[in-house]
Amino acid sequence: MLGTFGGALEARQIDASGGRLSAEVTGEVEKEDGVLVIRRIHVSFRLVAPEEIRETVERVHGMYAMRCPLYRTLHKAIALTSSFTLAGA
Repeated sequence: MLGTFGGALEARQIDASGGRLSAEVTGEVEKEDGVLVIRRIHVSFRLVAPEEIRETVERVHGMYAMRCPLYRTLHKAIALTSSFTLAGA
């Protein structure tokens, strides 16, 4: 998901290289018949970029998931969500 989001940003001339884009992933696990099962995954992106590009980043964030192979593979089995924050450049 990080690579797809970063690639979509780069396609819009938003630099996501060199550690400017990072992600923290949180998963929630439940037991089902004594077996641990991943139920939810949330990806929190952090982008070092100026505030004035927020609108573009929001648009990219709203569409990238359905173009992501990982998301498309798993989203029907596991609740996958994401969010982003901008850190001033």
